[in-house]
Amino acid sequence: MAENLQKPVLVVVVGPTAVGKTDFCVQLAQKLNCDIFSADSRQFYKEMSIGTAKPTALEMRGVKHHFIDSHSILDDFSAGDFERQADNLLEAYFKNNPVAILTGGSGLFVKALLYGLDDMPSVSPEIREKYMKRLENEGIGVLQNELKEKDPDTFQNIDIQNSQRVVRALEVCEGTGRKFSSFKAIKEKQLDYEVIKIGLERPREELYDRINRRVDLMLEQGLLEEVERLKKFENHNALQTVGYKEVFGYFKHEYDYQSMVELLKRNTRRYAKRQLTWFKNQDHFEWFDARDPQIAIDFISQKLLEI
Repeated sequence: MAENLQKPVLVVVVGPTAVGKTDFCVQLAQKLNCDIFSADSRQFYKEMSIGTAKPTALEMRGVKHHFIDSHSILDDFSAGDFERQADNLLEAYFKNNPVAILTGGSGLFVKALLYGLDDMPSVSPEIREKYMKRLENEGIGVLQNELKEKDPDTFQNIDIQNSQRVVRALEVCEGTGRKFSSFKAIKEKQLDYEVIKIGLERPREELYDRINRRVDLMLEQGLLEEVERLKKFENHNALQTVGYKEVFGYFKHEYDYQSMVELLKRNTRRYAKRQLTWFKNQDHFEWFDARDPQIAIDFISQKLLEI
């Protein structure tokens, strides 16, 4: 099937956290005899495993995964960096392989690879550090209000619960004297491969139950010990995220253990909801019920025959 393709094909599989992307993609990769490229913005980092639900060697079942444990938390690895590195890796990969799978829940990283990023200027580290300190000391609400005043268009069009996006918009506003929303995409990105885009979802109650059980498992596996080891990197972008910031708050005695557990579960559920909103609003994916993976696999197989 894949051997007769006129052009290489990238199968993009997205969906919220805990929906079952890893298991599905490994099953699909075994059928198509191909590699998996991760677009999860936190699983890149070697130091972050439990809190990112990084797939284990057992879960990978011998399928090669790119961009898992590929970088250190000391590296400054942006969506633009991912785009450039993934472009190069895929170009080399497709010389000898007809199909690859891209999967992850980080919408910006998927978007970067498929469409390129807006032409955003670099901003001095001092400005970023200032806003990260303000985020820590004043909270995201203050920065959200500031962004709403400075750049209402951006405020309306980004995920304002994502602290990294809010900080990025504000630092660009300050560093350039222009609104973040004034920077547009350079040009339409031309891909040398075809793309099949699918999304996985589950009934909300079932997804939330899987999230709650995943959090319990993370805690059993040693999430607190992992976060303890990362204390000195607390202000790093990668750790300003669900699964880590709640534990940092517990370590600072902002709430008790049970409250931390409830926050972990609640914030992860909210994160999953934001992921679904992003993917359903930002692009066109064919959506499938993760409980019946064969339907999605059959759809992909048929698409490959048509290419």
